Parts: sequence; structure tokens; C-alpha cells
Amino acid sequence: MSEFELPIVFLMLPLPLAVYFLLPSYKERVSSVRFPFFRNLVSAAGQEPTPGSVVIGRTMIQNVAAILVWCLLVCSLAQPVRVGEPVVQETAARDVMLAIDISGSMDQTDFQTTDGERIQRLDAVKQVVGDFITERDGDRVALIVFGSKAYVQAPFTEDLVSVRALLEQTEVGMAGPQTVIGDAIGLAIRTFQSSQIDQRLLILLSDGSDTGSRMAPRNAAGIASSEGIEILTIGVGDPEGSGEQRLDEQSLREIASAAGGRYYFANDETALSAVYERINELAPREVETASYRPREPLGHYFLGLALLIGLMTLLLLQLNSLKRRTV
Repeated sequence: MSEFELPIVFLMLPLPLAVYFLLPSYKERVSSVRFPFFRNLVSAAGQEPTPGSVVIGRTMIQNVAAILVWCLLVCSLAQPVRVGEPVVQETAARDVMLAIDISGSMDQTDFQTTDGERIQRLDAVKQVVGDFITERDGDRVALIVFGSKAYVQAPFTEDLVSVRALLEQTEVGMAGPQTVIGDAIGLAIRTFQSSQIDQRLLILLSDGSDTGSRMAPRNAAGIASSEGIEILTIGVGDPEGSGEQRLDEQSLREIASAAGGRYYFANDETALSAVYERINELAPREVETASYRPREPLGHYFLGLALLIGLMTLLLLQLNSLKRRTV
């Protein structure tokens, strides 16, 4: 489909007619030659003398070419464009950050699969969280891993394949043996500061209690809440354990409560999958859509055609002039 962006320019089409009828004809004085026998010459030619003004006439080719060129110039000034089919772009309406505990306790092989097999906690988390990442199509996802230190494994991106690949490459103990939940939340807050999206969700998964953060996890969660970050916490350890192997459910509940989220407990792969299904229900995929039609300017085609007509007209006039001279 084609259209003109400035159709008001077509009001200029009758402008040459207005100039022709309203403005006086151009006059120019030129030198003349006197003939003493002018009357005899006119009489011999069978003509009647008239006052000395000559209006040079135009041929049909010149008139048609002038009209076409003027119409093409006006069309070009009206900015013709070719409008393409609507193109819909979807952009993320939410940023989702995953903070995964990879401390030494995640090496425990007490996580039960759907077929009853015991596997490492982190392996189960990788599988279930990986599927969750794949389902976040339309969201930007970031990945933080933490142990004794917290690190950004993947910044916010819509490239979910890369995020899942980076998750698969993580191993227990890569970030140290301890668990710094508060520092992980603090790093998430700093990472979210570069986000321009209002809806921000942090999913924090841990199997132990905080053992070395510079900021208390509850205080960090309060700061996150003031930054508009909702925190959902997931516990995957043993609440009945001892020392660093014990899952501090109370702390995870307080973190979620301070940041307007919820706490979930998952003691096997089936329960963990159910947790992420529940999170999908609470935080469904959201996107912002923008539609536009590509517009291709066509004015240069009209100008090119006008130039071609003008050159062809000049060529024809020159050929006619040469023919008259040779006759």
C-alpha cells in the first residue's frame, strides 16, 4: 500500500495555470532591422503587418512534457511512501533474576527424582531451573550464583539459551563453601539498578543458612523491597539438619516477607518442579508489544522520472531542429 504523507501539497497543481492567466506576459525589447522596401516585401509575401510583438509558441511535445514534469515534482514534494505490512515487536515487561546457592552443602545426594533415584541437589536444581528459564520466553533473565562470594553468572538478557548453558556449567564450590545470602541479595539489587523495567522479580534458592554476609539477609531484603524488587525464596535443604547443613526456613520466610514475596519448601525434584509451576502461575509471562508499519520513501522515483522526461524532450527538440536545418 502506498500513500502520501503531505497530500496538502497537491493544492499546488493548478499553480502554473494561475501564473499563466493572472500574471502579465514577459516582454523584452530587442533590436530590429529596418527594410526600406518592407511594404513591398510584405505585399509580395501576401501578409499583413502587425504591431511588433512576437509570442513564441510551444509544440505539443513541450506542453505535455511540462505538464508531466510539474505533476511529478508535486507528487515528489507530497512525500510518497510505500507502507509495509504491520510488524509486531514484543519486548520484556519484567526482569527475572535467579540467585542459585552453589555452596558446599549443595553437593549432598539426597534429592529424590520422580523415579526414586537419589541425585545431587545442584543437579536437580539445574534440571528444574533450566526448564523454568526456557519457559520465560519474553522475559529478560539474569543469573547469580553464590557461595562464600556472590557473582553475576549472566546479566539480564533475552538469550535464554545462553543463560541455561551458563547454569549447566556451574559446579558446587565454584564460589566457595559458605553461604552468603545477604550478599547475593545485595548484588541482585545492584544488578537491577541498570534495569529500566518496573516489574522486578528475584527468585532465591538456597539449602542452608547465611554464614558470612556483610549485610543481614533481612535488611538486604528490605532494601530490595524499597527498590521495587519482589523476592520469592525456595528452600531445598534439610530443616532438621545441623550446623551449616541445616536449612534456615525462618530466615528464608523473613526474606520473602520483607520483599513482598513468598517462601516455598522443596524436598525432592517433584516438589521443586511444583514450586516453579506455582511461581509461573503467580508470575506469568508478560510482554509489552509495539506495532509499526515499515515506510519506504518513493519521492526519488518521481524525481528520476521527471528528469528522464525532461531529457527525452530536449533530445526530441534537438532532433527536430536538426531535421529542419537539413531540409
